[in-house]
Amino acid sequence: MIEFFSQVKSRLLGKTRLPTRAKMQTWAISIYTGDSPYSVCPSNGIDNPVLTGASVSDVSGLYVADPFMIRQSGRWHMFFEVLNSQSGKGEIGLASSEDTRQWHYQRIVLRESFHLSYPYVFEWNNEYYMVPESYQVNSVRIYKATDFPLKWAYLGDLLVGDVFEDSSLFRFKQRWWLLTDLAKPPYWAGTLRLFFASDLLGPWIEHPSSPIVDGDPHIARPAGRVVVLNDKVIRFTQDCCPVYGTQVRAFEFTELTPTAFHEQAISGPPVLQGSGKGWNESGMHHIDPHLLENGKWMACVDGWYWKS
Repeated sequence: MIEFFSQVKSRLLGKTRLPTRAKMQTWAISIYTGDSPYSVCPSNGIDNPVLTGASVSDVSGLYVADPFMIRQSGRWHMFFEVLNSQSGKGEIGLASSEDTRQWHYQRIVLRESFHLSYPYVFEWNNEYYMVPESYQVNSVRIYKATDFPLKWAYLGDLLVGDVFEDSSLFRFKQRWWLLTDLAKPPYWAGTLRLFFASDLLGPWIEHPSSPIVDGDPHIARPAGRVVVLNDKVIRFTQDCCPVYGTQVRAFEFTELTPTAFHEQAISGPPVLQGSGKGWNESGMHHIDPHLLENGKWMACVDGWYWKS
């Protein structure tokens, strides 16, 4: 445990999210709904948060965060980081739901000898893939489901040789694209790199405009699933100042080709921010929005408060 808190203290603004022995950021997961992917709020029909550290039954979970969900055969499956208090590392947990209101924790579905978080899960050609954050091994790793949603196998590395955090993939105009934050000290520097590839497994090429954000911790670090809606691409970004996990903002790509890039901030208030009380009193930092059959949007989000 002493080693655990030593590691925690050394990464003030990293994924471990535990600033001191005296208090820690305690994260939970909720479901929001709304009219657009960047305009969601709590729903009266859902008792938030839907998942907390206490929901985890197979390990001692300090908290849950970074949720991504996917629907299969009418059932929703949510993957998220579980911070295991015994190992001091993040592991990937699974919860499932028939109605998105009641979520039932299943088990840890992926663990490694190093920290895992941000389990970016997606479907492609009737197969399911996951790209969890694995910054401790200086790579962006991809896994494929061998028995969805419970079993996953490591396929390989998409990128190697740097401290990649919160890598986010999406497909747009017949290409794969990848956004990733660099977590080299100082963690608050704010560097967002952009890559593209013709094939999911690469080779991946860095865009000539990359880094597309350099030196701005308010808008660099990815904050969840990139939304591709017709010809519109929306990325969500964490605001890491004045503390990690302050709020979430949205940007729209107005130009994206292998040779050109431009984006603009979506006007209005932050997409997500702390409520001043309860499970998300102090801040929020993640969103995974999904378009429903009725034209409305549903998103899994996370938030935090200080716990002594």
